[in-house]
Amino acid sequence: MECKGFLFDLDGTLVDSLQVVERAWADWALRRALDPRQVLGFIHGKQAITSLRHFMPGESEAAIQREFAALEQIEAADTRGIVALPGAVALLQRLEQLQIPWAIVTSGTVPIAQVRHRAAQLPRPQVFITAEDVAMGKPHPDPYLLGAQRLGLAPADCVVVEDAPAGIRSGLAAGCQVIAVNAPADIPELQQVARVLDALTQIQVQPTAHGATIEVR
Repeated sequence: MECKGFLFDLDGTLVDSLQVVERAWADWALRRALDPRQVLGFIHGKQAITSLRHFMPGESEAAIQREFAALEQIEAADTRGIVALPGAVALLQRLEQLQIPWAIVTSGTVPIAQVRHRAAQLPRPQVFITAEDVAMGKPHPDPYLLGAQRLGLAPADCVVVEDAPAGIRSGLAAGCQVIAVNAPADIPELQQVARVLDALTQIQVQPTAHGATIEVR
């Protein structure tokens, strides 16, 4: 694979925040008399507001926004168990060393994304796309299209690295090359991605005259 830049999802791709996310949403589901398993099966990779609208049909937008604000506070205040996933820091440092552009493109909001980025002690990206930056979040292509645009690159010249089905669909819809890392094995989109990996440690990046070559070990 060859590319000129990288677009990384945050939660589940660079950062292990699963415990935080599932604690917050399972508690929310129980408070709403919903099945936590059903809620947790839906939310990953999507903007929180999208999930709330899905599980609060018929309720006012004001009520949904109140739930959103409360959930955001809970998730932003909880960093227990948040760590960088294996290979994340080394890969980002390699890109920095080679001066290859990279961005983080997350469905999280600024308060949550910044807290988790700091807790995992990741390098600072040149571009940081959050939920506030786009009207249509993943699985729509908008987040990754904006990430590529802010890096000054064509989507086809970017590699999206994702773990969640919604994010994989977003990257494919944007016209990017996609590497799926630790993604569910039962989603049809895996047949369309460039690589399916178990961990970021499998990715090796080598410089070329016009960008980078990605090798998988």
